[in-house]
Amino acid sequence: MPPSPSPDPLIAGWRFDNSYARLPDAFHTRVQPTPVAEPFLVLFNRTLAETLGVDPVALVGPTAPAHFTGNLSFPGAEPIAQAYAGHQFGHLSRLGDGRAILLGEHITPTGERFDVQLKGAGPTPYSRSGDGRAALGPMLREYLISEAMHALGIPTTRSLAVATTGEPVFREQTLPGAVLTRIAASHIRVGTFEYFAALDDTESLRLLTEHTLGRHFPDRKDSETPALGLLEGVMERQASLIAQWLRVGFVHGVMNTDNMALSGETIDYGPCAFVDAYNPAAVFSSIDHQGRYAFGRQPQIATWNLARLAEALVPLLHSKTETAVERANALLAGFTERFQREWHNALRGKLGLFTTEPGDAALADDLLRWMQNTGADYTHTFRNLHPQASTPAPDCAAPFELWQQRWTARLDRQPQPWPEVQRRMQAHNPAVIPRNHVVEAALTAATAANDLDPLGRLLISLTKPYDAADQPAELLNPPPPGTPVCRTFCGT
Repeated sequence: MPPSPSPDPLIAGWRFDNSYARLPDAFHTRVQPTPVAEPFLVLFNRTLAETLGVDPVALVGPTAPAHFTGNLSFPGAEPIAQAYAGHQFGHLSRLGDGRAILLGEHITPTGERFDVQLKGAGPTPYSRSGDGRAALGPMLREYLISEAMHALGIPTTRSLAVATTGEPVFREQTLPGAVLTRIAASHIRVGTFEYFAALDDTESLRLLTEHTLGRHFPDRKDSETPALGLLEGVMERQASLIAQWLRVGFVHGVMNTDNMALSGETIDYGPCAFVDAYNPAAVFSSIDHQGRYAFGRQPQIATWNLARLAEALVPLLHSKTETAVERANALLAGFTERFQREWHNALRGKLGLFTTEPGDAALADDLLRWMQNTGADYTHTFRNLHPQASTPAPDCAAPFELWQQRWTARLDRQPQPWPEVQRRMQAHNPAVIPRNHVVEAALTAATAANDLDPLGRLLISLTKPYDAADQPAELLNPPPPGTPVCRTFCGT
């Protein structure tokens, strides 16, 4: 990477150095955000601003709404819309940033590099007749859930600000428009590689591989076969990421290949949700009619997506296609084992296990099976496990008590005392998650009644998800009986 630029004193300490914009024109199109009528700053993430090393006081000055909607530009930014493709529900499409504009890459005082992107900033050459805009509700959802995921300790893009535009967007109904400022390690996706593979553009694939290795996997740049090193690095991060999703009950909802970031971050919070009652078949997305992206299918979909990345990299793996495919398949064959290792480690944490025994996986699986059979709440059950606790479902006491005896015996075979076990469990099992019915109520209040107070209170709770003290009962407990199942939407 080139040397970091000096801070710009005019704009709160932003330091832009735009390496992706320096790639050839095939990678992107230069485009400016479309100005909006009445920019107004709704949410600002002071903590994230401080993490980025920019001045939060300066950022929320009089020009803040104009900057966070694209009416004013940051000095040093080079706005572009990125080109990419993606398998959407299994079908390859040519896509690109249809309503997002990458302003550039900010360098923090410690040398970290982050994309700064405006989502909902207006049409681009990739908009496919769309308006390039975003509605307020989905942008508030992304801000809320991405910050919750960060607090849960899960790699994620984050949200710096939400600003309204003073203009309507037209979907099934007329909605207030908004722009989200998204911060990401990068926006390089599996679909970015698929784009150049579909064009049979091996040179661009090579450049993209070099760029991605330099940005996210510098220790693999000098591998004998760099593309193979890239594939392995992405596999490792995805195995860890998906295991962490399952640990907290997160359902992404739209795991298309354009929504798998090579950085290993969670990206795109459109139809996402969290399971209440444990059910591997849980689907919340209004567009996932076949359950392709169900909660329990996420590891299999990650495998499928990684296979698409491997296909795109074939020309770089070996000069002979047959040998390249063999190399890719040999590496991909190990993904399931990598994921299972990450998932079982997460389950050991959830059960308070410090040591490893051959029966640990079966112990965890049997609890999950009991939860599925009884409809027990995933978060509440794990958080409240105790050797002397009564069953979370009184009408199914006997099976749970038998499991509880096995678990207690397993705890007794490790040297750590109960207080230490409990601390480990509390660090792996959140007390609160973004309960779907609570999220929907807060978003409705914000968009329909212009009342941001419920959203603000919810954000405060979700920044300390492992601390049960002073948390509202509606987050600590399962939803009341009869609560409608939440349906989530892409927002496009």
